[in-house]
Amino acid sequence: MTYSFHDDVLDGSPNIIKNNCTKITLCSTAPTTYAEANATYALADVTVDSTDFTNAAGDVSGRKLTLAAQNTIPVDSTGTSTHIAFLDVANSKLLGVGEHTSQALTSGNDVNIGSYDLYEQRDPAAA
Repeated sequence: MTYSFHDDVLDGSPNIIKNNCTKITLCSTAPTTYAEANATYALADVTVDSTDFTNAAGDVSGRKLTLAAQNTIPVDSTGTSTHIAFLDVANSKLLGVGEHTSQALTSGNDVNIGSYDLYEQRDPAAA
């Protein structure tokens, strides 16, 4: 038995991030709450909107969500960034957290986030 879903169905979960994420923070450890991602562990942050995210065909199948490069992000606190957090500021929600290559950040400097795929959902497999 095989299954097939329209791209709109596969875009459902990533669209929650795309349509609601208004801030990205680079964090010194994995935040588990909005407060931790927004303040406690935040080293640098950038304001984003839905135009910073793109839904497209997945690399293998299905759909993926890509974050556009974010350049010249001011570093607010010195520390080692190990995680990236996606926040819905209006609703004080932590939408997602991901690991990234460890990077030393110094307050007063800038940091760049290159474009990357942050979510991919493959087409359903045969049952």
